[in-house]
Amino acid sequence: MAITGRGSNEIADSVESAIADGRLGAGAALPPIRDLAGDLGVNPNTVAAAYRMLRERGLVETAGRRGTRVRPHPLGAPRETEAGTVPPGIRDAATGNPDPRLLPDLAPALAAAARRRPGHHALYGDPPLLPRTAEIAREIFAADGVPADQLAATSGALDGIDRVLRSSLRPGDAVVVEDPGWSSTLRLLTALGMRPAPVGVDDEGMLPDALRAALRGGARALVVTDRAQNPIGAALSPQRETALRAVLADHPDVLTVDDDHGFGFAGVPFHSLAGATRRWALVRSVAKAYGPDLRLALLAGDAVTAERVRALQQAGPGWVSTVLQEAFAELWRSRAVDPERVSRSYDERRDALVSRLAERGVAARGRSGVNVWVPVADEAAAVTALHARGWAVAPGRRFRVNSAPGIRVTVSAVDAAETDRLAADIASSVRAGGPPV
Repeated sequence: MAITGRGSNEIADSVESAIADGRLGAGAALPPIRDLAGDLGVNPNTVAAAYRMLRERGLVETAGRRGTRVRPHPLGAPRETEAGTVPPGIRDAATGNPDPRLLPDLAPALAAAARRRPGHHALYGDPPLLPRTAEIAREIFAADGVPADQLAATSGALDGIDRVLRSSLRPGDAVVVEDPGWSSTLRLLTALGMRPAPVGVDDEGMLPDALRAALRGGARALVVTDRAQNPIGAALSPQRETALRAVLADHPDVLTVDDDHGFGFAGVPFHSLAGATRRWALVRSVAKAYGPDLRLALLAGDAVTAERVRALQQAGPGWVSTVLQEAFAELWRSRAVDPERVSRSYDERRDALVSRLAERGVAARGRSGVNVWVPVADEAAAVTALHARGWAVAPGRRFRVNSAPGIRVTVSAVDAAETDRLAADIASSVRAGGPPV
């Protein structure tokens, strides 16, 4: 297809239009900078600027000698799946959703929230955080020893992470991320024009030596998952928390962001890096335990970081719906969710799959949460083979920067009776793609 334009904005818009209407598909190569500059009769710097804009919009990526190509998973696509990933008749072990059977019924909570406000509407200028929400947030954080003098509510974990990073860093800054790690964090950094500094992770969390090297390399922030790490299920242990805090003690000005999306469903003790540096935030989402559509996360942080988040929020949507805040408060006070029952259900299914795979000679990881990570030699071959056997799983490339290939298997929609068949099909599919890595 022909790329047009004389200025960098025009060239970038031309490429974006071609991606949007399908003329440039996922993985399609863009012309080398000098070649396109010659075709358009412009300075190579103009084309380079256009390609930089496209990277910052999350539409293309630079792949070394392979040049600049259209990203396989554009920023505007749904977080967990790609089009056609889970067609009818295929069992879903790909999406990262919670088990709907373990989520509370929202109707009573919403009705109770409505009864609390007869004739009243929240208006512009009202406090963004309800006193009742703040009281519950302090109670929740205090139970885990997290300082909660400064609070905010955001529209989910990713919104909280976004606002923390956006309000404290600049495009071009490096941010330490887990590798493999949550694909949405990687996509967020792309959208913000920030650079991921990948750090390896084992079952206990980030590797201290790798974190030390990344911070010495100039990274200005890190995003760490406290438990139920996506995709490998890691959870910070007391020993790893201590080791990571020791590393951070030498870098007190680094911004530390804890993602605790495992709140309410991860059956492991809570450990975090909250307060390890001068600037910090801990974002605790209620999505997996209470329902993704509540769009609520509670945020605690140091005074400066929390105020920056609140100020950025005021410059945009202003607040998280007080109806949703009140609904969560009703769910919390009524004990609509039994965290032990929820975590036990996920633990049993996840542990059973890891055990059944081990019996078949397949190594897998999954210490907490809803995901199991299976190392493979060839992701595409394993995903295709499993699809042929009736299972959809997530290819590891969405979650990796430098780490070895694998597939992510989510157990939320898998019943205990299906575990043996799933393990057998994974083992057969992994062997079809080559020996496990």
